[in-house]
Formats: sequence, C-alpha cells, structure tokens
Amino acid sequence: MGNMLRIGPVLIWLAVSLPTQATPADLNNELHLDPAWLTLVHYQPDAFGDGYTSQADDPDFFLSDQGKHSPKAELQATLTAVRQPGGGDNHARCRFPARTQWLQQKLNLSLPDIRCPGYQEWSDTLNTETVTLVFAASYLNSPSSMFGHTFLRLDPPQEDEETNLLLANTISYAADAAAHDSEILFAYKGIFGGYPGITTIQPYYEKIRLYSDIEHRDLWEYKLNLTQSEVDMMIAHAWEIRDRNFDYYFFDENCAYRLLALIDIARPGTDLLSEVNTHAIPSDTVRWVVDRNLVSEVYYRPSAATSVAYSLDTLPDGHQTLAAAIANGYVAADAPEVRSLPPGERAHVLDATYDYVRYKSEADGWPREIAAPLSHDLLRERSRINGVAPPEAPPEPAVRDDQGHHTFRLSLGAGQLAHREFTQLTVRPAYHDVLDPPAGYRSGAQLQFLRVDARLYTDNNELQLEQLTGVEIRSLSPRNAFFSPLSWQVGFGGRRTDTGTDRVLTPYLEGGAGGSWGLGDRTQAFALATADLEIDDDLRRGYDAAPGADIGLLHQNNRFSLLAGVKTKAWIVSSQHRQDQLYADANWHLGRDFSLFARFTREEHYDRYQSLWKAGLHAYF
Repeated sequence: MGNMLRIGPVLIWLAVSLPTQATPADLNNELHLDPAWLTLVHYQPDAFGDGYTSQADDPDFFLSDQGKHSPKAELQATLTAVRQPGGGDNHARCRFPARTQWLQQKLNLSLPDIRCPGYQEWSDTLNTETVTLVFAASYLNSPSSMFGHTFLRLDPPQEDEETNLLLANTISYAADAAAHDSEILFAYKGIFGGYPGITTIQPYYEKIRLYSDIEHRDLWEYKLNLTQSEVDMMIAHAWEIRDRNFDYYFFDENCAYRLLALIDIARPGTDLLSEVNTHAIPSDTVRWVVDRNLVSEVYYRPSAATSVAYSLDTLPDGHQTLAAAIANGYVAADAPEVRSLPPGERAHVLDATYDYVRYKSEADGWPREIAAPLSHDLLRERSRINGVAPPEAPPEPAVRDDQGHHTFRLSLGAGQLAHREFTQLTVRPAYHDVLDPPAGYRSGAQLQFLRVDARLYTDNNELQLEQLTGVEIRSLSPRNAFFSPLSWQVGFGGRRTDTGTDRVLTPYLEGGAGGSWGLGDRTQAFALATADLEIDDDLRRGYDAAPGADIGLLHQNNRFSLLAGVKTKAWIVSSQHRQDQLYADANWHLGRDFSLFARFTREEHYDRYQSLWKAGLHAYF
C-alpha cells in the first residue's frame, strides 16, 4: 500500500505529461527547415555552403548555444524549454510566445496553461484588432529618412467612428544612433552596419508630430487584411524581438525589412522577404505588400506643410500677396484692403494666413511675442464671418509613393565623345533622379546610390569605367513669398576627368547650394554656387579644387522631363583654367517601367571644344 502511495503520483504525472514528453521533432527530421521556423528565428541561407545564419545579433534571442547557425539545434532547444514545468516571465513559453504557438499548431503539442504576466500585460495594453502599415514619405534633409520610413500602427477595436486612432501604439524598427553622431557618420555607419537596430513601441500621435508636423512628410496608411489570429501571432513575435539587437543596415536590414519579417510571420506563405535582394527601399516594400493583396484600405494623411501650401496655393495671386503682407506684419488683419473683400474670399485669406502663422510657429520657431498676437487678430477677424466653411483638406495625390517607378534602374545607350563612338551600360540600384518619371516622388528631388557607368569605345574595343557614384543627392525646392527652402546638392565617387593629355578616373567630392524659383506648375529655374574637389596622382599637385556655378531649368511631367543649363568651374590648384559646359538632358517616359533618354553637352576645356551626345533606354525594376 505504501509503495502504491509513492508510485501513484508518479503514474498520474506521467499520464498527464506523456503527450508533452514525446519527441515530436523526431517525427519530422526536416521540421527545422520549415520556412515558417526559419522566418521566426530570422535565418537566412549562407552565401557559401548550405548552412544558415540568423540575422539576430543578441545571444538572448537563442535558447541553444549553436542557435545562431543551427536551425535544428535551436528547434530542439526550444522544444525542450517550452515543455519544462514552471511559469513566469523567464520561462521559454513567456519569452517566445510566437515560437510556442507555432510549435503547438505544427506538432499538436498539448501544454499546460502557465502565467506570463509581463507578456499578458503588454498584449492587453496594445489591445490590437487590426494592423496598419504606415509609410512616411522621403525627407532629403535627414540621411536616415531619404528613402522614406515605414512602421506598423496597432489599431484597437473600432467600437464606433469616434475611436481615436491617434492614441494607437506603433511598432517601429530603426538604428539606435548616438545623438551626437553627425549626418555623415550616420550614413557611413548605416551603410556598413555600425549601429544596432532596435524595435520600439510609441503612440501614433508622437509619430505624426515627428513626421508630419516637424519633418513635413506626408503619411500613407495601408490597413492590412490580417485575421485576429494572424494579428496575435505578429504581436507575439514583436514581444520576442522587442529588446533584441539586430544590426541595422541602411540598404537592406532596415526599418522596412524587419516589418516584412513580421508580416511573413503573421501570415506564412506571403514570403515578402524573398523580394529583397540587394536593398529594401521602403516604397518598394510597400509595393510588395500591396501586390500580395494584403491591403484592404488606403488613407492619405497630408503633412502640415502640405496642408498649408495647398491652402495658400488655392488663393488667387493678389490674395497670396495680401496674405504674405499680413503674415509679415505689413498689413493688419483688419486693414481696409482685407475688410473690403467679399466674406468668402476674406475668410479664405484669413484661414490660410492663420494656418501659415501657426505652421511657422511650430516648424520654424517664430517668436511667441510675434506669432501669438497675430494669430489672435486673425482668429478675431475670422470669427466675424459666418456661414463660410473652413478650407478643404489637400486632395489625395493621383499617384501614391508605392505606385511610382521601381527604384532599380538598368540603362543601355550609345553615343559619341569627341568623335569616339561608344556603347554605355549603367546600373543604379537606387533610387531616383530628377529626370525619372516623377509620379510618386518628390518634385525636384534626386537621390542615387552606387551607380556604375561603364563604356565600351568601339574604335579600339576599350572598356572603361566612366563613373562610379557613391552618393548623389539633389534637392531643388522652389522659393516663394511664404517658403524659402535652400536648394542644394552633394555627391562623391569616382569619375573620368580631363587632365589636358588624358582622361583619368579620379575620386571626387562635389557640392552646391542656392535657390530655385517656380516658373509654372511643373517648371522651375535654379542657380547654385558649386564646389568640386578631385584627388589623383595624375593631377600636378595630387589634387585640384574648383569653385563654380550651375544655372538651369528643370521641367517634370509624367510624359517628359527636361534638365538644361550652363555650368562653369574655375580650377585653381593644379592647373589654373576654366571649364564651361552647356548641357541638356531629356527623358521621354513610357509608363513607369521604361524611359527613353538623350543627353547633349558642349564643353570648353583647356582651350578646346568637344561635344558629347548619347541616347538610349532606361528600364526600371
């Protein structure tokens, strides 16, 4: 009887726990190669060999010492850990709820209930019913935002139309950069993986203030059609990676890449990560999500700058002048020329001026002692006008950012330089230049990375690297009575330069700053002061520098783009001489996938003239 009393509890425990003590991994020796498991632990095939390496760079993300490189070892360690008795936040099932859920479904595991207070509280706080992918448009004035940015908004149950989504939480992945790092250092570390990437949770209203109100970036909201169980799986994996280090890379393992992984985990089989080859540009990743039929609704949220600009642009020219005079203190809000306007026109002027003053107070820090009294006067005068509706919101752009051309461009052309004929091949992994189809991109903005131009001269079958562009950025934003943005450009890489006796490949750094002015709806003139630096042993002193100027016209529309102007440089170090150039570039857009291009230059250099022309085809992938 005593033996039965001692053995009985053991038998009961075995009976209860037997289903969980089996070795289900043995039932399927290939389970560790299941795409869902590889995605859950962020494994990628090794470039050489048939092994795998996880992109997670935090030892606490693994339960096996070999987990970084062994999907099988990590799977076996996870199976062992989740079957251990106990509970609490340090238990494997509480640390890895998404892995646990997948294993239970895949292997029909029967596991006893345990308490995970930390995860449960976190999940309850997020209270997520649907998920929205948010895309913040590109912003050239910040290296981390040049391609745009994506994050996920976690929407609570929509009990009624009054549910305030501004209070919803967001999941975002970004580089954990040091606050004192310069923009150049950020770009360098971002490209070569010098920062850890962190997953953060923030309220949506903080994101709107950062992107829309401060950085002047429009937001696009893409509501995903995930089921509740898929949403729960995404939230569970977000918990698993929330404090874990994944090295951040500007081009591929960036904000957009990590969100694609979350979506792949939520809905196995979408395989969004398979689209990523050399880079993951946020606008491209949004396009992939749309193409996989994962989006049920799209909502456009214009930035404060877009709203103000639209309100001012809809004023007649004379009223714009009056609004600028009021905003700058030359005309009072109750001046006779304002009160003489019909009520509707006066209301529009007052509304647009008030929005502009409020925007400048927030974005540019107008002094309160100036902005506050002026705002009060504008509101007082506006309150005296009844029956006039406030200004309309800006219309949604005809083409979304994800509907623009693809960012990878391959170009093939032919031309002639000083009577030498050549064939040219150009490869540009990213992103956009001012002559590409403009729909879906910022007007006057250019950003190119790692562009390679190679030429084969047909007279002697000589293959030459014509130019290697590391980075090339240009921002041509027109100035007007209300906004005075700086137009600027910067670039570096290697290019062919004429030494007077030969054309040699030299490293270069160039930049410029100035202004742009609108001449019509799609045309602008610009004038930039420029500076060039070239470094090479073939130069007499090993380097040369040139101040200069670039004056031109830019026209962009959905069928045709033109950039034309004159450049002048005065080389002042190795060889004192001028270099003057007349140039014209044109692209004819054949939809969003192809463009025909042509370029002509006439240059005076070393007291001789030479011409270049070339033409060909751009293809966008």
